[in-house]
Amino acid sequence: MAVKENGVPTGKREITTIEYVGIGLIVTSLILLFVKPEVIGGSFDAMLQSAVSPVVNVYLTGTLGTAVILSVMTGRILERLGFTDALVRIFTPIARIMKITPLIIVPAIYNILGDINAAGRITGPSLKKAGATKDEQKIAIATMFQSQQSFSTFMLGLVAFANGGIWAFPIVVIGVLLPVIIVPFILSKTIYRDVKYKDIADMPRFTPDTPIMPTIFNGAREGAELMFLLLIPAVVVVYAIIGLLTYIGVWPSIQAAMSSFLTAISIDPETGMQSILVAPTLAMNTLTQTIGTMETRFAIGSFILASSGLPLQIPFAQIPAVWAQASDLSTGEAMQAALVGLVIRVFSAFALAWILTPMV
Repeated sequence: MAVKENGVPTGKREITTIEYVGIGLIVTSLILLFVKPEVIGGSFDAMLQSAVSPVVNVYLTGTLGTAVILSVMTGRILERLGFTDALVRIFTPIARIMKITPLIIVPAIYNILGDINAAGRITGPSLKKAGATKDEQKIAIATMFQSQQSFSTFMLGLVAFANGGIWAFPIVVIGVLLPVIIVPFILSKTIYRDVKYKDIADMPRFTPDTPIMPTIFNGAREGAELMFLLLIPAVVVVYAIIGLLTYIGVWPSIQAAMSSFLTAISIDPETGMQSILVAPTLAMNTLTQTIGTMETRFAIGSFILASSGLPLQIPFAQIPAVWAQASDLSTGEAMQAALVGLVIRVFSAFALAWILTPMV
């Protein structure tokens, strides 16, 4: 390449594909500014308004932000008190039969007691520490998706069943607890086969020796970091896309299709949509008020769907963000495992709604 005396290259640089994309965006923006300038501002405002409500009303001024911080703190306290090691020891006999590491059940239990994000943040490093394979870490995510991501969801579901005169025991045992054992077994024999049994003697202890007060305050700080640096940005991304699709006019059709699908698989459309798009806790709160107006089958299906890793921003944004940092999985691998868990949960809700209705 010829070079001038001042050291500046005189040859031409070829235009890359991404530069063509940039030029196309510039031209499109100029055309829109000339023909219909309100489209640019309107689309941005639609994304903003869609994202503001969950971020401000749910995380910042609502209870969820505080719940996340408390969940991580509680999880760290439980870990310090030997909770993780106790779970591993209890699940070891079952894991020996299934020939997988006992640790894959730990995220699901943390999920029930606290928060799905805290479950990944706390148990992901434990799986790495124990030498779990990538397939076992994927099984852990898919299994975690079979349990509710907030303890309040579980309690409100029980209140709803009490209001409707429905016997909750078989629903909880078969719909919530049993999948935590069955799903890992099925996945280890089908999709994720790279599994190996690790005896508790071959695994390190997971109870830290940190003093109790630093454990509490460090857990609270870690929860705040999780919320502000990972969860809120992830929520903004998902709801901004929904806002843009709404502005374009596509999202109402998607919502209508989802409502028809939920009805077809024996899930109440109102609470089902709330579980998928907003929060399962809100769905179960609604169910406490509306359970008397629907068939028992739809109430059971709605509860089982809510007892999962929904809403949608969790498998599409939060799980990939948290697990990519806390485990050996990439963002794509974590999302794939979460979507496998979502598919299993949706169709198990349909099947169990029919199976459990005669029992209650």
